[in-house]
Amino acid sequence: MPYRSFLFAPGNHSRKVEKVFNCGADAVILDLEDAVALAEKKATRSLVVDALKNTRSGKGYVRVNGFETKFCYDDIVEIVGPWLDGIVLPMVERPGQLETISWLLSNLEAGAGMKKSTLDLIPIIETGKGIAMLDEIASAKVDGRVRRMAFGAGDYTNDLNIQWSLGEDELRDARARMVLQSRAHDLEPPIDTVWIHIKDADNFEKSSLNAQKLGFQGKMCIYPTQVDVVNRVFTPSNADVIFARKVVAAFEAAEKLGSSSIQLDGYFIDYPIVAKARRTLENMVDIQNQIKTD
Repeated sequence: MPYRSFLFAPGNHSRKVEKVFNCGADAVILDLEDAVALAEKKATRSLVVDALKNTRSGKGYVRVNGFETKFCYDDIVEIVGPWLDGIVLPMVERPGQLETISWLLSNLEAGAGMKKSTLDLIPIIETGKGIAMLDEIASAKVDGRVRRMAFGAGDYTNDLNIQWSLGEDELRDARARMVLQSRAHDLEPPIDTVWIHIKDADNFEKSSLNAQKLGFQGKMCIYPTQVDVVNRVFTPSNADVIFARKVVAAFEAAEKLGSSSIQLDGYFIDYPIVAKARRTLENMVDIQNQIKTD
């Protein structure tokens, strides 16, 4: 399925939780971490479980508190069940953190009668140590449970004392490393950071486009109106689909005549270009199928 948009909602805000699954996001992340005050964290666990048990469209994830906190273990133990699609683990800096959480999830899945590795595990990489350890993190031994990683610019820029600008040029290196290490370890393309200037729609779209061009497959959102923008940016345009079809058709015709390199509308076309065109068409089919399912 496509993972273009992940929409956050504070787990202890009942009105937002009630509406969040109807905002068109591919997946929802109910938050137990930053959006929930310390005094409310324990009580919020049962609230997110109740919300996930309701009839909903889209995938349902929970962002638990970080591995090093006193809340992480109980967060996971109390929310795991067949109603959950996955865990989002913040502040990941070492592969052992993922391996420990994966081991815990495997035991909880078994206890709940669930197939092993049913639950997705998405690490958020959001510190200097996390970016520096990307190679090791992406290759963690987690039985295929980590299928994609996410980038968190808020904590990352705070950790490195970087000014998070509207143009986000300072994020380019970290983003490129996320995409490279994901590919190197056969993970799906990563999910990009949230955008905190919720009223700045123009720069939000530019941020989304920059991430899409760098190779990300989607973006995390913190406001419902951001979802439509992200879904559009990370969905092949009509022009992209039309051109991809032309590329595939022309190349297949040329291949039958013994040629594996052609020119089309001023473009040089060979196997890598055709592979990208086919991926565009496959991505569009996946998105259309997901829309029908929802």
